[in-house]
Amino acid sequence: MMSLQLGLLVLGVLVLLAMAAYYAWLARKNKPRQAEPVASRLPESLEGRIEPHLSDHPLDGDTFAAPAPEKKPALDLLIDAVAPIALEAPVSGEAVLAALPLTRRVGSKPFAIEGLNALSQRWEPPMAGQTYVQLQAGVQLANRSGPLNDIEFSEFVMKTQDFCDAINGTPDLPVMRNEVNRARELDQFASGHDAQLVLVVQARRAAWSPSYIQQTAAKFGFVMGSIAGRMVIPARTSGLPPVVSLNFDTLTALADDPTQSALRQITLGLDVAQVDRTENPFERMREVADALAQEMDGMVTDDQGAALSPEGMAVIASELEQLYDMLAQRELAAGSPLARRLFS
Repeated sequence: MMSLQLGLLVLGVLVLLAMAAYYAWLARKNKPRQAEPVASRLPESLEGRIEPHLSDHPLDGDTFAAPAPEKKPALDLLIDAVAPIALEAPVSGEAVLAALPLTRRVGSKPFAIEGLNALSQRWEPPMAGQTYVQLQAGVQLANRSGPLNDIEFSEFVMKTQDFCDAINGTPDLPVMRNEVNRARELDQFASGHDAQLVLVVQARRAAWSPSYIQQTAAKFGFVMGSIAGRMVIPARTSGLPPVVSLNFDTLTALADDPTQSALRQITLGLDVAQVDRTENPFERMREVADALAQEMDGMVTDDQGAALSPEGMAVIASELEQLYDMLAQRELAAGSPLARRLFS
């Protein structure tokens, strides 16, 4: 009897040990993958330095020198309602700046004042120390909030007139109905040619921690974005919109202990109209999606979770080329100042 009891006791202990080992293994298996300490996996001479894997395309930190950010684009009749302002005499930049309205928006549309510089003979935003021989006021006809409407146009007229009263100018205001009709036509074109592409990288097995995602994405040229849970591949020119964005759950990124947070997908985004065609943005987006999926043991899908075949990717690329051509024909080439303003 004692032998039987002892045998059962031993058997029970073994079962408990086996269960404990199983659950420990299960916990390790389901634990989010963590970032590795840089010093433990890189030679001393390379510590703190991570090179992009996609060498065909210069990324932030490569050898080229990024040009200076471009200046704000001038008002353009293609996408703006413009009111020339006649002056009795040239005015100083200080006087123009003092007369500007407190807000530079009319409803949901940007409002701007520009001056013709007496020395350079170029239109520019007013600056102190300069003299202007002509001025003009403008409001954007359309953006992603929709077309300029009657109320917004009326507010534009009032704002322009108040400014002119302050600098003794006389505005030549456009006809409201003409500009509102132009706004609707421009908005219709923009709505039909606005593309924001999304690819999703899904975890096959183990989930990922935010630090693991950030460390892995950095290998392929991503840098930290302006908000938590966002990384970007910068454009070649400083100050321009990113070529590709990478996003994951913001709340997870801000968790008290991010190492315990588990993520099973990341989203790659391309705002087509905002990025210059010469950046080859979709090709780079595809490359980095495949590279991340391979590195992180994931798979590439669309935003509905459906796997994307090479044939499907080729169709998207072909349609994208057609879109680029149509935007260029309308003088709104992707990545141009006018396109970035219209598709914003």
